[in-house]
Amino acid sequence: MNKTESPNIAIIGTGCTKFGELFSKSYDDLVRDAVTEALDDAKISIDLVDAAWLSTAFPEIGVFKGRSGMDLAEPLSLYDLPVTRVSNYCASGADAIRNGVNALMAHNCDVVLALGVEKLRDRPPQDSIVKMMVEYGHPYYQKGFTAAGTFAIYANRHFKEYGVTREDLAAVSVKNHYHGTLNPKAHHRRECTVDQVLSSPMVADPLTVYDSCPTTDGASCVILVRAEDVDPSKHVPIFVKGIGLSVSTGWDMPFFDPNHDFLSFRATQQAAERAYTQAGIADPLNEIDLAEVHDCFSIVELLTYEDLGFCKPGEAKEMIRGNSTARDGELPVNVSGGLLSCGHPVGATGVRMVTEIATHLRNRAGERQVEGAKVGLAQNIGGPGAIASVTILSNEV
Repeated sequence: MNKTESPNIAIIGTGCTKFGELFSKSYDDLVRDAVTEALDDAKISIDLVDAAWLSTAFPEIGVFKGRSGMDLAEPLSLYDLPVTRVSNYCASGADAIRNGVNALMAHNCDVVLALGVEKLRDRPPQDSIVKMMVEYGHPYYQKGFTAAGTFAIYANRHFKEYGVTREDLAAVSVKNHYHGTLNPKAHHRRECTVDQVLSSPMVADPLTVYDSCPTTDGASCVILVRAEDVDPSKHVPIFVKGIGLSVSTGWDMPFFDPNHDFLSFRATQQAAERAYTQAGIADPLNEIDLAEVHDCFSIVELLTYEDLGFCKPGEAKEMIRGNSTARDGELPVNVSGGLLSCGHPVGATGVRMVTEIATHLRNRAGERQVEGAKVGLAQNIGGPGAIASVTILSNEV
């Protein structure tokens, strides 16, 4: 796809399981539940699907599922078709959608399915993601590496350079946990206060438990076609107007780059630039009606406001202090509850974000509906801030 060309691909069906500790559901159950809901929404049978992409980020431990496209084909009996497994850390789900979009634009197929699924609760603490990163990751760079430790460095840097406070971080969590109470599919549906966030156990100074998203099970799915193939008698389409992916560094290279200031993520900036160009977005704050961004830790949401151009560097704290990103604010962010409330089944998160935006653009979000929403954005960042995706959706062609 040309970097400046709008994809103009339509989402005609979405499906999403409840996110949470789903011990009663297998990996295959989650696949079937999300796909069935998406097919029902699209009002098509699975026989019409020409190709599929499966996003599972961490098949190596736990349920040992998601190592190839076979683990999507088997529970759906979706045989004799190209089915590809995609893994790109936390951007895996969005990358599965990107691959489907590109295949449609190339006219290699007419109907595609992109699904993200992860089972992170079916494992003991001894088989945690931290252990996996140490044992399977780089033999030097990964030692002592944790996600919380990584993003804590960015938080402390923002404290020093921009005057961000622990209360600002807590305000992100308070906002998103409130939003989560309105989302029946969120993992955590409980409000919290600033004091509760600040007094919860420390994970990596200054990030506490309430500043951190939970590990979660879940699946989400989208069905896509070219815009000209939408059937108005059956479909309520949402159009992919821009989609950008950037892999800007490798492993923990930001930590070894003497020019890196720990104030931003180049990957998000690059992915956003590409998506904005394709979608014709020149003023993100005023042209985007709502956003789902990657709040794996509260500081990351604040960083993302700046990297996406919602405000200037150093001004994210003003947005959270002024409630600009609350559901009824100037630019609602993470009205789903975000990762802090929904949880983070890594391979599924990027697809869930897209289904959430599509739900609002279709005016189907119930209590949490952002009224009049026409354009939305979904953003993921993964690894040590090295990989990012940005997707722009609209309810108009």
